[in-house]
Amino acid sequence: MAQEKITKDMFTPAQIDANKSEEISKPSLNYWQDAWLRVRKNKGAIVSLVVLVLLTIMALVGPHINDHGYDDQNLKHNNLPPRIPVLENVSWLPFDGDLERRNGDVYNAYEQKNVDEYYWLGTDSLGRDLFTRVWKGTQVSLYIAVLAAVIDMVIGVIYGAISGFVGGRTDNILQRITEILVGIPNLVVVILMIIVLDPGILSITIALTITGWVGMARVVRAQVMKLKQQEYVLAARTLGLANGKIIWKHLLPNLAGVIIINTMFTIPNAIFFEAFLSFIGLGLQPPLASLGTLIDDGFKVLQLYPYQMIIPAVVISLIMICFNMIADGLRDALDPKMRD
Repeated sequence: MAQEKITKDMFTPAQIDANKSEEISKPSLNYWQDAWLRVRKNKGAIVSLVVLVLLTIMALVGPHINDHGYDDQNLKHNNLPPRIPVLENVSWLPFDGDLERRNGDVYNAYEQKNVDEYYWLGTDSLGRDLFTRVWKGTQVSLYIAVLAAVIDMVIGVIYGAISGFVGGRTDNILQRITEILVGIPNLVVVILMIIVLDPGILSITIALTITGWVGMARVVRAQVMKLKQQEYVLAARTLGLANGKIIWKHLLPNLAGVIIINTMFTIPNAIFFEAFLSFIGLGLQPPLASLGTLIDDGFKVLQLYPYQMIIPAVVISLIMICFNMIADGLRDALDPKMRD
């Protein structure tokens, strides 16, 4: 087959508009807008953010949805399984109020105790509503973790920025202090706090804060030592800008991504540590509730009433997974090396 001959008539010159030669087709984005677009591409981070927002809303609103207080006791209604209106008629869902005896017999605990109320997540051994206690415990755990993370961030950023920017003998002294603190186990600090203070939110927060900021301080120090040699910092020094303003106006904005990422990873660690302390009996004391205390109470009756442990364990697992997924998404979005 003969090839078709290409002639000049087949080509049409492009119509070039000189007024649009330098027109920008896409809107310009700042650093945070570009980072948000990258986070939106991460489906895991977005789903985790939505789930975390819902859990936070329930932690704030959940304890007030029904008429049961988190410390209201009714021994006649103890160890009742979950029972939810409408869903109790669905046979394959575990919300019908049935329990199983050791010999395998199934019976309805509500009918046996002549209880007409509905406990959506059941009750514990003292007849306290687990729905209210789970969301109250989530509220307390999130409060302790976020408070400890914010304090760690503030202390760590200030400490690390001063150490890295000033350098010399000041840096050596400050780093020796951090090395001493790193060598002290957190559990020893917690025990000392409990000896000095009563077990509770204050002692746990102080214990988490005493050594928790060291990691943030080290990361900030390393970044500051790298950034303080940049041209814009040298220019600011040449123009006579004070050291405090250089740190505040030039260094901290460039450290914002690192600070946010480390803070997001600190929160789930603090939640787990608080739950661990409550599980071994060094955390909150009754009648206060946290996810750790609820898991500890449920673990004692796991074989008879597994829902008392499974429900708070699922909530704390969701919180930790969501925070870690969001932190991973922020790390990929805020790290310049991850640009696609």
